[in-house]
Amino acid sequence: MADNYRAEYDILAGKLADRGVDVEKVKARLKTQHIETPSWGFSDAGTRFGTYQQEGSAVTIEEKIADAAQVNKFTGVAPTVAVHVLWDFPKGVSDAQALSDYAKSLGVAIGAINPNVFQGREYAFGSITSEDPSVRQQAVDHMLYSVEIGKELGSELLSLWFADGTDYPGQGDFRRRKNYAQECLNTIYAAMPDNMRMLIEYKPFEPGFYHTDLADWGMSYVAAQKCGPNAHVLVDLGHHLQGANIEHIVSFLLDEERLGGFHFNNHKYADDDLTVGSINPYELFLIYNELVKAEDAPNNNPPVAYMIDQCHTTKQKMDAMIQTIIHIQTAYAKAMCINRSKLTDAQKSNDIVSAETCMQQAFNTDVEPLLKVVREEMGLDPDPLEAFRASGYWKKVCSERGIRSGTGLGA
Repeated sequence: MADNYRAEYDILAGKLADRGVDVEKVKARLKTQHIETPSWGFSDAGTRFGTYQQEGSAVTIEEKIADAAQVNKFTGVAPTVAVHVLWDFPKGVSDAQALSDYAKSLGVAIGAINPNVFQGREYAFGSITSEDPSVRQQAVDHMLYSVEIGKELGSELLSLWFADGTDYPGQGDFRRRKNYAQECLNTIYAAMPDNMRMLIEYKPFEPGFYHTDLADWGMSYVAAQKCGPNAHVLVDLGHHLQGANIEHIVSFLLDEERLGGFHFNNHKYADDDLTVGSINPYELFLIYNELVKAEDAPNNNPPVAYMIDQCHTTKQKMDAMIQTIIHIQTAYAKAMCINRSKLTDAQKSNDIVSAETCMQQAFNTDVEPLLKVVREEMGLDPDPLEAFRASGYWKKVCSERGIRSGTGLGA
């Protein structure tokens, strides 16, 4: 089997060289790819209809970190774990150093800090946009607390999403709510250490169905600009209306040096939080095309923080996480297979067919042999999903954990 994909790789490497692709450079980039996994992606998840419990789901932060470490063990590109303050530290962090040391002992580290100002009933009419100043202060206090947790755990990312919005016309004043929100964000930003970055997410609707206070990338962009240079836009691939050209948004933000991060998932209808590449792999490829171009011609855009944010209630959780990482690696590899010189010439001469052919040729390239060789050179099994399944880890934790109730997405 090893000889087979090695032979396929040799053929592919020759074809890519003919396209002007530096195969060794592609391999080097794939080896240094960094995809963060979310702690809540290993716990029970759900929808507005309820939380769906699965055997083996992690409940404690230690269990979540242990599961994330297994994903990194078999993929080699998921070295950090995002944490959710309310779900992971409901009673605070008793020993931040011990938790950080525990993560490091398993080969991972704590990543982005995610506050929660959307789950409590007190936020039904807004958190940072509430007309009640005491509610706004409660939200600010929680985010300030999250900044302190970030300092203790060594995190340099504060990831913010707000469910603030209204359901009916006239329910709230757009401009007053906008000013409330900016005032709160400015307060949080001023409390962050110099090495911390604020990522501001957006969403067009849900749970507010008439308007959302931070509804699109432009609103997040303006809010980030008013905060300061360490505030950036966070793009969630499921947080867009049908037909939105996400790759255009990505390109625009990269050029403006305000693209801070990605939350990877996929959607068919709205914010479905499906696994990446399950619905529209071509869109993911086109997004990565813009990211690869930015790597080739870097400006002062900050390092983009890539994180998986999917809600798999029917797939086995760790299978789904590894599957998603494989899809991300595939899209990244394909985007690096584009004949850039030929594409640029076609664009400048308005040769639309040739330009599109360059894109489709790369998308249709079978990069699996390349990815297998990269993993082999990293000391990993060429097939991470099958290797994980064969390890017996999931069977072991299912036996140990069973089905339990815990705090997590949808809980």
